[in-house]
Amino acid sequence: MPTILGQNQYGKAENRVVKITRDGATHHIKDLNVSVALSGDLEEVHLSGSNANCLPTDTTKNTVYAFAKEYGIESAEQFGIHLARHFVTSQEPIKRARIRIEEYAWERIETADGNSRFIGAEEVKHSFVRKGQETRLTEITYDGENWQVISGLKDLVVMNSTNSEFWGYIKDKYTTLKEAYDRILATQVASQWRFNWTSDEQRMPNWERSYEQVKKHMLQAFAETYSLSLQQTLYQMGSRIINNRSEVDEIRFSLPNKHHFLVDLEPFGLKNDNEVYYAADRPYGLIEATVLRDGVEARIPMDLTNL
Repeated sequence: MPTILGQNQYGKAENRVVKITRDGATHHIKDLNVSVALSGDLEEVHLSGSNANCLPTDTTKNTVYAFAKEYGIESAEQFGIHLARHFVTSQEPIKRARIRIEEYAWERIETADGNSRFIGAEEVKHSFVRKGQETRLTEITYDGENWQVISGLKDLVVMNSTNSEFWGYIKDKYTTLKEAYDRILATQVASQWRFNWTSDEQRMPNWERSYEQVKKHMLQAFAETYSLSLQQTLYQMGSRIINNRSEVDEIRFSLPNKHHFLVDLEPFGLKNDNEVYYAADRPYGLIEATVLRDGVEARIPMDLTNL
């Protein structure tokens, strides 16, 4: 039976690059995990084994490190744009490049007061601690004419210890969950948002500021929403971002409900007045949805990894 070659791509995955920028005694860190995927006129490398159109994956790795030096890393998005443009415009067989980047944040370690500093130290500006919050994400796709930039984050754990309820749901013979009128609402946010910047003719967003502002509105909406369901909170988070950030047209959330159940303390002669909880890690409710600007088509793919 005859066969044909379908969608294909290749590249170098998870190139770990750490860029130190030295501004005198003050240092700055950008810590990235960069994956490159290239596609184009690559049929023969699969069908006959000819490597004539194949840029070695080792070369793509070297390019990542060289570009970190040549261009610096202003932002994950800007770095990905430099790489995608290079691969498509410098290699005729390559028609499409996709760059995926995870960014790991660091913050400065606050130094002690002057009396306890070690001898010779004025103010330390080169010591950092890895932030334990979210991992920043971006995916850059370029076909020689059009850009698609999808940024996001994962592993951002948030909690409201009150102002959350869950009641009025369907009940059948298998339902044991009690209605809650004051509960903990916690989740581990994974989110991706798509920019409406698609062409070099358009004004490019300020990627760093945009990320900070999207995260700010996301957290503020989570904190300020009196929640009757995690779905309602999700929609408020997405709406707040769309309404306040004109550069974003679409945002998708995957929110696992990190359940907290009241512990029965009555066997010990104790009353549990919404104070002591059991944190269950699984099974968990998984709430997912996309929020769009009116009139915009959804383009962020659904992740069916878990459901």
